[in-house]
Amino acid sequence: MHIYSVNDPEFKSYGNVWDDVPSELTSPVLEALSATPIPEGSKYVASAPELEGVKDADKLGFLMFGGRPFQLGWCNGHNTRLNCLEYHRASEFNLGARDFILLVAHRWEIEDGKLDTACVKAFRVPAGTVVEVFNTTLHYTPCMVDDGGFQVMVALPAGTNGPRPEAAADMPAAGDSYCYWKADKWVLCHADSPKAAEGGYVGLVGKNLDIACD
Repeated sequence: MHIYSVNDPEFKSYGNVWDDVPSELTSPVLEALSATPIPEGSKYVASAPELEGVKDADKLGFLMFGGRPFQLGWCNGHNTRLNCLEYHRASEFNLGARDFILLVAHRWEIEDGKLDTACVKAFRVPAGTVVEVFNTTLHYTPCMVDDGGFQVMVALPAGTNGPRPEAAADMPAAGDSYCYWKADKWVLCHADSPKAAEGGYVGLVGKNLDIACD
């Protein structure tokens, strides 16, 4: 599987590279992020006080979300597989303490509720680089570039990826409700993924990509 850089022109329809964010805004977050654990699998914390409490986190959040309430969390671990793809109604921002790889596709590539994994592209993100992932971009757990794993800040509007609301039980079967999973989180699973075994909507067809061997 070819791995592009987010600095390549192929990334432009998936997101933006914010290479001009002042280091005084990113360095405190990176220092705190570097101290978070890297599990053997992967772990996601939606709202992490150790990141949200650093100096100038409010300024960084304002820069990203323009005054909208936000959360700074992290996703860390070891992973090389696609498994699922998700999207939100707003952009997501990532910042890695280590280089990492994003597996992405476009929402408009979903046809009749299914996405062929042949549409998925891989992009390497350099450590210390703020990347905006558009709300039209399908994404999921980062992949590692080496055995050391990944440590990635995940910034989103407050409440995203929160518990599934009780109101979801009465959600009309319309639009994209078929793949709704949690608060502001729509997920397409591969049949071979753990989330599919939990009842997630199976919407990825084709190979469950693995950057270690594909």
